[in-house]
Amino acid sequence: MRAIKRYDRRGFTLVELMIVVAIIGVLAALAIYGVRRYLATAKTSEAKNTIGAIARGAAAAYERENAASQILAPGASSTAASHALCASATAPVPAAIAAVQGTKYQPSAADFAAGSSVQGWPCLKFSMSQPIYYQYHYLLGANNTAISGAPAVGAGDDGFEASAVGDLDGDGTTSGFARGGTITDGELALATQIYIDQEFE
Repeated sequence: MRAIKRYDRRGFTLVELMIVVAIIGVLAALAIYGVRRYLATAKTSEAKNTIGAIARGAAAAYERENAASQILAPGASSTAASHALCASATAPVPAAIAAVQGTKYQPSAADFAAGSSVQGWPCLKFSMSQPIYYQYHYLLGANNTAISGAPAVGAGDDGFEASAVGDLDGDGTTSGFARGGTITDGELALATQIYIDQEFE
């Protein structure tokens, strides 16, 4: 009698396949979350870097000596050079937050040209030519009311605030970034770090 040779070749059970599919699903969800977080962080880094650049521009403008143009009589002295912060920008860039809700805005040459040698973006010697995700503000002696809880920067001419407001996903909830500085005893002290409100909305 011939023996029947049995091959013990067994496949995967349905339970094993379901466990593998579940593990793959969990790993895919984690990967998607990580990629989304990475992309959001890359976008918010634009605001942080730009706020830092505006604050440095304000500090450099304050360090410049401003002297009145005078014609002096023989033996007379000119008025002393002074230091002053740039006056507030006449308008944020872009002018409306709707221009950066869930999209990018391409600044024009005129956006950062508004102002003068003592006011706004020309005084700060700041401009941007690449598309931006955020609306940028520069205010002298005031806070951006669109950013909740931002620390006070001083009143009058004693402080400034550089800020960015954005709505990356276009849902109407905004994020805010701000950095200010205050003049104390003739010296400009910048905030130690950027204030962040709802970074990823």
